[in-house]
Amino acid sequence: MKYYSLHHQSPLVDFRTATITGQAPDGGLYFPESIPKFSAGFLHELRSLSKATVAFNVMRPYVGSTIAEADLQRICAEAVDFEFPLVPVAAEVSALELFHGPTLAFKDVGARFMSRCLGYFAQRGDTPPVTVLVATSGDTGGAVASGFLGVPGVEVVILYPSGKVSPVQEQQLTTLGQNITALEVAGTFDDCQALVKQAFLDSELAQKRFLTSANSINVARWLPQQLYYCFAMQQWPVGAPAPVVSVPSGNFGNLCAGLLAQASGLPLGHFIAACNANEPVPVYLRTGTFTPRPAVPTFSNAMDVGNPSNFVRILELFDNDLNKLRAALSADTVTDADTVAAIRQVWERDDYLLDPHGAVAYTALRRYQAQHPGSAGLILATAHPVKFPDVVEPILGRAIELPAVVQALQGRAKRSVSLAVNYEDLKAYLM
Repeated sequence: MKYYSLHHQSPLVDFRTATITGQAPDGGLYFPESIPKFSAGFLHELRSLSKATVAFNVMRPYVGSTIAEADLQRICAEAVDFEFPLVPVAAEVSALELFHGPTLAFKDVGARFMSRCLGYFAQRGDTPPVTVLVATSGDTGGAVASGFLGVPGVEVVILYPSGKVSPVQEQQLTTLGQNITALEVAGTFDDCQALVKQAFLDSELAQKRFLTSANSINVARWLPQQLYYCFAMQQWPVGAPAPVVSVPSGNFGNLCAGLLAQASGLPLGHFIAACNANEPVPVYLRTGTFTPRPAVPTFSNAMDVGNPSNFVRILELFDNDLNKLRAALSADTVTDADTVAAIRQVWERDDYLLDPHGAVAYTALRRYQAQHPGSAGLILATAHPVKFPDVVEPILGRAIELPAVVQALQGRAKRSVSLAVNYEDLKAYLM
């Protein structure tokens, strides 16, 4: 498998090079030269396969010969070594719970897969020491910190917006130490992402550090997210119509991976991009005009992205044809008030606790179902509710019980470096 830049000004590369470099030299995102098709046998046997076997079959065409087969099997098994239950929530709505990994967020899979790939390349001695430079709006930072902790030959620098991530999210990315450094930026996620992008284009900095990204712009973080949808279909009722899939969407890597799995033959139904007040994609689908805008803070903070990087990959997947895209994907905008109302309603009526991101997806799915009666669907529950006590606990009327992995963080000292929204300050630190 080869990958090309969506700016079309850089040469084709293999999976190893795309993973190590993150972005193409021309600043574009890498995209697979062809879309693999799932075999009829794989789809027929899907329900009976182990998660590790599913992961290996999905990822093998993308990795190609860059990782030995036995090592790729090990990497895949370690990346998905926890549960992904599809849980009934209400009539015609199920939740695929993606928060049973080490940092209680869906990004654990991609972070674990990518960290082990980089570790493999580093152990072979065919790559220089790498600095993973990443911006986070919430869960990416913790997942990357956990996934890369102690990986030889890899240093991790995480930029996060000060005061705009939840307490648990901040603990997960600022308390580990070792090869993990957190930069606390006095700005928004979009500011953090812009600083990271500028660093990747800095030729002087490139002489000092070999940079790569662990955001979903990196193919090794983005592509494994297809596995969620395979795990959902392993558990979807036999003989039932294809599910409508509502995905909480911020930087759009997760949704793009789902659409990619569908293009490979996974029998999924209509997709919904469930957005909060940050709505450049819903506006684009309505008007045909894409306009990035400053991020607006919301209760679903991991989705507070005003210029989603991965949307260009979705456009590429649909040949930049708006009509094709509209046939496969709709989008909805959900307010904080609607988010809180959904959490309260589902808790009181169905005894299921949504986090704010899942509540956005639930609301968008219910609105779609109101217009399409009889359409059963699933939401992607991307984070554990414990990460959002300010939103969830007033509805519960009590403190939420802390999972063991969160209890282990309590009392650890926060370690972060304050940073202004100024590229020269970031560059000086990295130099």
